[in-house]
Amino acid sequence: MADRIFVDTNVLVYRRDASEPQKQEQAQAWMAHLWSRKTGRLSFQVLQEFYVTVTAKLNPGLDPESARKDVRSLLAWQPIIVNSVVVENAWHIQDRYDISWWDALIVSAAQVADCRYLLTEDLQEKQVFGDLQVTNPFRNTPESLL
Repeated sequence: MADRIFVDTNVLVYRRDASEPQKQEQAQAWMAHLWSRKTGRLSFQVLQEFYVTVTAKLNPGLDPESARKDVRSLLAWQPIIVNSVVVENAWHIQDRYDISWWDALIVSAAQVADCRYLLTEDLQEKQVFGDLQVTNPFRNTPESLL
């Protein structure tokens, strides 16, 4: 079985951000790879952040129905619910690694999803949290993890 890869919000947003063509292309390549291999994972936190960002903060943004279509399609990835297990683990991660609460929730959800990699530009490249390794999707290609 291929390693599961947790996708942070920024990858989803850049996939829809025409103002950043290079990052958009890289995000699209990652998403195509994850869909074809069926290895993508995320959380409801990521979906919520994505929806708000692309409909209210991105310029030009997505219309709500297009953003909702994206969110609905990503439900196939069985998003992790932020429950008591995720929260308790996030507190431990926040204290141990001195990272923000929101990043700790992402790391915790990725661990609960049994992911090997976390795609994000928000944490240090190659940082390790237990069995989870941070990979910057804008410095690495999907092939680099194979």
